[in-house]
Formats: sequence, C-alpha cells, structure tokens
Amino acid sequence: MGQIEQGLERALRTRPVPASTEARLRFLLASHGGSTRQVSTVLEVSQRTVQRWVTKKPGARRPPGPLQVQAIEEAVLARWQPRIRARRRAQAEAEGFVFHTRARFGFAAPAGSSDDPRVRWITQDLPGEVARELFAARDAGAGEQQQTVILARALGHAYFRDGGRRAPGLHIAFSDVEFADFSIG
Repeated sequence: MGQIEQGLERALRTRPVPASTEARLRFLLASHGGSTRQVSTVLEVSQRTVQRWVTKKPGARRPPGPLQVQAIEEAVLARWQPRIRARRRAQAEAEGFVFHTRARFGFAAPAGSSDDPRVRWITQDLPGEVARELFAARDAGAGEQQQTVILARALGHAYFRDGGRRAPGLHIAFSDVEFADFSIG
C-alpha cells in the first residue's frame, strides 16, 4: 500500500485500528458475535486454530504466523468503521478535502522557467471532483502511479496555476511522495 492509499485510509477513519494482533482478534470476535467458527471462515483457517489464538489457558495459546497476521489485519481493515468511512467519503466527494504532502515537484513549462524538480511541502484545498476521481480509481484497483497522476493534475490546476489564473500550459511532475495526508471536514 502506497503513501496516497495510506493517507486516504487514515482520512476515512476517526479512531485508530487496533494495533496488536490480539486486539484485532478480539475485534473480529466481537464483530462476529463471539463466534470462532465465523472468524475462522473469514480468515480461512480451522475453528480450532482460532480457538488456540484466543484461549486464555497458559501453554495452550499459539500465536498466528506471519501469513495469518496479514489475513487478520486485512479482515479488520475491511470491517473497521464502515458507516463512518462511508459518511466521510461522501463528505469528501461533496465538499472536497485538504491535501497535505511532501514530495518532489518539477515542471514542463515554456523556456525561461525554473523547471528543476525539488522537494516541496504543499497543503492545498482540492474540490470534491478530485475526491470522487481518487476514490473511483482506488475502487477500480488503480495503483499508486495512477493516483499520483490524478493528484498531480489537481495540484497543477489548484496550486501551481492558481485555478487557471496564471501559468497556462504548465504541466506538473509529481514524484517521490514522502507522505500524503488528507483532511476531510
């Protein structure tokens, strides 16, 4: 998962996802009514395996392996705050969001301009159309590169060309994203 995808995920949550594997297993059990059978179906392991992971008996407990830890994390992320995520997404698509980033920006511009790429800190309001396009691309399985192109186009228009009031024909090169955060509402 790239920086942009991680930033979008953080923006859609209001509470942090449980950090430890034990806390994640407790969440999965709670969200499935305490049924180890349902959790085992979700994680594609045996019911007995889930019981070993969550038992409180000394010596009987077995920690999940790396592949199972990854499956547990993915299952928790898929089920964490679904209504809040939907509400925040709808709000971003309607009202827009603030994009915070530190990345390398360069330009393809007419002669006489400073087009050397350099690292910049940028905080910019972006409209709801950009949020819709980003979420649609993410839902369609777009990678980090495609999401970067969407944000480069939006930042080029809003930040560098000041909404079309200056620097016509300026094309933005947006790369080496160190971090990408989104503020909604």
